[in-house]
Amino acid sequence: MTPNSPSYDNKIARKYSLKTLEEKIKNKLALQEELGWIPEPKRPVVCIPSGMTEALGGKLFEQMIEGLQELPIELVVLGRGSEKYGKMLTQLAKTDKHRVAIMSDDEDSLRKMLAGSDIALFFAPVSKAAELDLVLRYGVVPVAMPTGHLENYNPVQEAGNSFLYESATMWQCYGALVRALETFKFPYDWRTIQRHAMETSE
Repeated sequence: MTPNSPSYDNKIARKYSLKTLEEKIKNKLALQEELGWIPEPKRPVVCIPSGMTEALGGKLFEQMIEGLQELPIELVVLGRGSEKYGKMLTQLAKTDKHRVAIMSDDEDSLRKMLAGSDIALFFAPVSKAAELDLVLRYGVVPVAMPTGHLENYNPVQEAGNSFLYESATMWQCYGALVRALETFKFPYDWRTIQRHAMETSE
């Protein structure tokens, strides 16, 4: 058990572990409330935990914005990255404030974001193993390009801890996210994927 673990974290609304994963939902409701949103347990919360720069997939993010706004999701972004994308996200949060929010770039906010999120969206290969490990440890399911520790979810075998796309194109990324959202509708299957994610980081 490490300080950056949901079973030990004093900064999140409710501690949880593999054995008490159902408690994670209380962090989601607390996050929605903190952001001024109506607490809705069945609405997927998607986070962008890396922030946004050109190197972090800014071009793909720009291509995806309209598609993201069409999906029944709430989007939370860590306020880290370049000025260009900071302005873009700030404007998005203003025009769509009931579904888009930016959180402070600090460790406490990051952990609150992860504790309350269902999906972590990455627009470029994750280069920092520690960042990915933290996402998995908090039971957040990545939508990402292939990298170590990630296994694409296989519904037949009920195996995998993520939803992967092979190349940085809008349709591949969007398709992986939609597949994740369709699976999210089935709580038992989703809980299984979350467990796989948390087991990966142990």
